[in-house]
Amino acid sequence: MTVVSFVCRSIAVASIAVAAVPSATIASAQTPATGGTVIPLYPKGSVPSLGVPEMRDRLPNGEMMIYDVSEPTLELYRPAPGRANGTAVIVAPGGGFVALGYTFGGTDVARALAARGITAFVLKYRTIRSGDGPMRMPDVHMKEMGVVMSRAKTGEPVEMPRFAGEPHAVEDGAQAMAIVRQRASEWSIDPRRVGVIGFSAGAYLAADLAIGDVASRPDFVGLIYGGLRTPVPAGAPPAFIAGAADDEYQPNDPTLLYTAWRKAGAAAELHLYERGGHGFDLNRQGTTSDHWFDELICWLEARRFTTPMTNPAR
Repeated sequence: MTVVSFVCRSIAVASIAVAAVPSATIASAQTPATGGTVIPLYPKGSVPSLGVPEMRDRLPNGEMMIYDVSEPTLELYRPAPGRANGTAVIVAPGGGFVALGYTFGGTDVARALAARGITAFVLKYRTIRSGDGPMRMPDVHMKEMGVVMSRAKTGEPVEMPRFAGEPHAVEDGAQAMAIVRQRASEWSIDPRRVGVIGFSAGAYLAADLAIGDVASRPDFVGLIYGGLRTPVPAGAPPAFIAGAADDEYQPNDPTLLYTAWRKAGAAAELHLYERGGHGFDLNRQGTTSDHWFDELICWLEARRFTTPMTNPAR
C-alpha cells in the first residue's frame, strides 16, 4: 500500500478507502450542521493562527473533515432531561493532526454517549496547516506516515516520535479538561468523573493527557486504535484500550499500551479484535469490533462511572 493511500485512510478515520474517492466528488462546506452547543477554548485571537481559513469537506459517505484549525472548540451534547448521570467524556477525533474526522469519530460518538446519560463534548483541536496537493497533505505529514508504515512492518521504533501537530493538540486537550471541570456545576457534571476518549491521532492525545500533568489528567481514558505514549506513571487513570489485530498501521499498539499501563500498576482493559482494521468507529462491519462501544459502556458501568450521582457538582 502506498503512503498516499495510507494517508488518505488515516485522515478519513473511518473504514473507507478515501484514496479511491476522486477529489472532484468532495463537496466543500463552511459550517457543519451538527446540532451541539459550541464553546471556544480560548478568547478569540489568543492563540497563533495558521494564517489560512478553516476548511471543511463533506465526504460522500457523510464524514465531515475539518482542516486548518486555528480556533479550537468544544461542542457540547447533553443527555435528555433527567437522564444525565454526572459523568462527562471529551471525544477527540482522529486525522493525523492534519485534519479531524469530525463526524464518525466525533459527533456520532458524542450522540451515542449522550443517549447513555453521559454528557459529551467533541474536541475540535488545533491541526497543522494542510497542503495544497491531493487530500491536502503537507510534506511533514507524508514523512510521518512513512514512519508509521515502516513501523507497522518492522516494529521499529517501538514508540512513534511526536507528530508535528501533537503539542498544540495536547494543550487544547488540557484546556478542554480545565473548562469542563471548572464549569461542571453548570452542566451537572461531577468534576471527578471527566474522561477522554480518543480515536487514532485523538487517542495519542488522550494518552498524552493520561500520562502528563496531574492537573490535566482525565479520570479515565478510552484509547481506540491509538498509539503508544510513555512513560506511564503509577497514577495514570484507568484505560479502556481497543484495536484490531488486522490494523494495517498500528497492529501492535493496543498490546503495547496495555503492557505499559499494567507495568506501571495502573488499571487497564484490552480489547484486541481479530478483524476491524483501522478506523472502525461506530460503522458496523460484521466483525467483533462492532461491539466495542457496548463493551466500553460495560467497562464504565463496572467502574461505576454510569451510576447516577445524587449530588453532582454544585
